[in-house]
Amino acid sequence: MKPSTVRQLAGELKHFLRAQDEDELISTAAPTQTAAVVVSQTEKAVTRQSLPPMSENSTLQVDFPRADKLAPRHAVPAQETGSTLLTTSQKQAALQTLADTIKQCTRCPLGATRLHAVPGEGNVDADVMFIGEGPGYDEDRQGRPFVGRAGQLLDKMIIAMGLTREQVFIANIAKCHPMTDPQHPEKHGNDRAPNAGEIACCRKYLEQQIAIICPKYIVALGGVSAKALISDAKSLGALRGQFYNLRLDSVALPRPVQILATFHPAALLRNPNWKKDAWKDLQMVMARLGLKGATK
Repeated sequence: MKPSTVRQLAGELKHFLRAQDEDELISTAAPTQTAAVVVSQTEKAVTRQSLPPMSENSTLQVDFPRADKLAPRHAVPAQETGSTLLTTSQKQAALQTLADTIKQCTRCPLGATRLHAVPGEGNVDADVMFIGEGPGYDEDRQGRPFVGRAGQLLDKMIIAMGLTREQVFIANIAKCHPMTDPQHPEKHGNDRAPNAGEIACCRKYLEQQIAIICPKYIVALGGVSAKALISDAKSLGALRGQFYNLRLDSVALPRPVQILATFHPAALLRNPNWKKDAWKDLQMVMARLGLKGATK
């Protein structure tokens, strides 16, 4: 085949791929991870990576290259975010439309086994957004995020910061209940972390929520949420203790949003000794927002 013919075919293929919507390619293309930039003196950015092929029962165990081994790239400056902040009424309308779409979603197998989708809830003008991994047993029945024992602890954490649940926005990476045994949804303790494919299917929904609300800070609850949003396979312990500049794949942010990783409330219930470390993480957000914490 002539070189000119090869170049022509390659150009046509690139044009075709650019014209396709992510939804049409999601079953054949490796899903991309949301990228984030570590806030440091060097201002080096983590390049976006792709997830490897996954099985139906796989969990998010992705081998992202370490940030210090990647070639540095300029961070996206605030003036290049490319969209504007919405008014409160515009946010409410956009989030309601998105929630209606999520409730009808069947893009992955979770849509066939859930009782209720759990889009998320809270203040559309929130400065802080908490993002967990996925709904559990209680959330699946109520259609609301963090309403079980872990949710009760999260409420206490929010109050300790000097905020209320009504002042923040709470959501999950996955919008439907991931179960270890989907044939028996009535079983307690039937929860698991969402796998890579499920996260990929829900990613657009979450990114749209983040862009609409545009909080100043996101608190990623647990390793699954932190790795998916920060796009790094380091342990949660290694990701904690610093802010990252969030970058989204499918939508533009009206202004910079920073993300901090901490323990999932369910993990704190299993390991109460971690609570003091989680509190240190929350105090970092409090310091940025000028919060003094709950009064005794």
